[in-house]
Amino acid sequence: MSEGLSKALNVRKVGSGEETLILTHGYGSDQSVWDKVVPRLSESYQVVLFDWCFSGAVEDRSLFDAAKYSSYEPFADDLIALVEELNLKSCVLLAHSMSGLIACIASIRKPHLFKKLILVCSSPRFLNDRDNDYKGGFEKSDVDQLLFNIETNFDQWTSSFANVAMGTKDPLSVEYLDKSFKKMGAQVALALAKLIFFSDYRSVLDKVTVQCTLIHAQVDFAVPPEVATFMHQNIRGKATIKVIESEGHFPQLTAHEEFLKAVLAALT
Repeated sequence: MSEGLSKALNVRKVGSGEETLILTHGYGSDQSVWDKVVPRLSESYQVVLFDWCFSGAVEDRSLFDAAKYSSYEPFADDLIALVEELNLKSCVLLAHSMSGLIACIASIRKPHLFKKLILVCSSPRFLNDRDNDYKGGFEKSDVDQLLFNIETNFDQWTSSFANVAMGTKDPLSVEYLDKSFKKMGAQVALALAKLIFFSDYRSVLDKVTVQCTLIHAQVDFAVPPEVATFMHQNIRGKATIKVIESEGHFPQLTAHEEFLKAVLAALT
């Protein structure tokens, strides 16, 4: 999927700064999740946006093969291929949720391509691990129920999950996420949920040498504060952490002003 990747994944460039900032969305959304922050970021940076192959915004729905994308590694391959196709070097990655760990893997493979990672509400493992005193936020029974709900009543699940994920009374953002999940489709949503919630990428962190800023929401149903602390302590390179006063897993939507302040501080 390397030839013409930028066209297939709806690459869009905004702004004309000397530095390049690549925005990567997470599960269930598309590049429009960044719409509230792009105008400000593009004042100082060349901003590159794209849609992952699983996104409902991608026209060719056959690009997402669940058998191929059964780990984060193929996504990291696509990210590297995209950066190289666009002839970008030493860029900054602003990566949300699952994209954070994809960014980490890509930076380990090709560190010269990435100057800095800004990881937003990211987690290396969502399941709790009592044997190693790790609080990921979910028990296996929680995830099993979530997968059952996706499989048996997808439309109802997208609505309820969008409400929980936003974590705040923001009806426009909830409606956006609900529609975005529905566009992704039940089969893709199920396959990706299995990948995300059963993955364990804790061992990746101590191989990350690129400078990182971790931005986390004060209250996030998917990523408890302990995860942010764990990532901060285990990333090998220089890492800083910023917890913003917001609720939910999508601060770029529900608290975009506070989110922008954190991103701009990380960039400067």
